[in-house]
Amino acid sequence: MRIGMLVGSLRRESFSRKIAENVARLLPGDMVVEWVSIDLPMYNQDLDDDGVPSQSWMDFRAKVGECDAYLFVTPEYNRSIPAVIKNALDVGSRPYGRNVWGGKKGAVISVSPGAIGGFGANHALRQAVVFLDITMLQQPEMYIGGVTKLLDENGNTNEGTTAYLQKFVMQFVKFVKG
Repeated sequence: MRIGMLVGSLRRESFSRKIAENVARLLPGDMVVEWVSIDLPMYNQDLDDDGVPSQSWMDFRAKVGECDAYLFVTPEYNRSIPAVIKNALDVGSRPYGRNVWGGKKGAVISVSPGAIGGFGANHALRQAVVFLDITMLQQPEMYIGGVTKLLDENGNTNEGTTAYLQKFVMQFVKFVKG
């Protein structure tokens, strides 16, 4: 089973990427993580309408379409999702009628140095993917607050956080295989 891992931060030392890497190590051996880059040019329907979509869009659509399920790991920007995630959702859902996301399952983990763990981003992302026909894991909800205190100098989570992530991974696996 191929799990598309989409990280909503392009920053070199991204907390979201570090959490995603920790989660990837917890997935069972029969699940392969496909790291899906969302560093894409902004969506412009004219390019699709004119038959000249960017190569990066076409490559992205192909890679997303090959995945069996998705795991979004996102920071919160201004109580919502980063523009790169919204753009990736748009690129994968267009042109109209050729949505590569549809009919698959997914989950979201939101990450923040703040106390509420990216609650706004988590729910904004859920709202966007409903229209794209991605069935999202409802429980457990995964908000990771205070992330700067949960990672060591190598980006590994502490024992308590690893256990918390493992419970999430177990439910995610059950959900996508069910």
